[in-house]
Amino acid sequence: MDDLNAILTPGMLVQHPEHPNWGVGQVQSNIDGKVTVNFRSEGKMVIDSFRVGLTPVFGDSSRLAKG
Repeated sequence: MDDLNAILTPGMLVQHPEHPNWGVGQVQSNIDGKVTVNFRSEGKMVIDSFRVGLTPVFGDSSRLAKG
């Protein structure tokens, strides 16, 4: 199985495709298929990159739906 988030680096903004209500999150770390993200509405979460592909956010994240 592939690491769906291999391109993500600390500081990048992302959204969880199954939980848009979590808001935009900032990647804290990406080590061995585990991505730690601090989400605006949910707090710090560890995502398994072999199960979930996070969606990178580019541009003005304030316009995104809050869920």
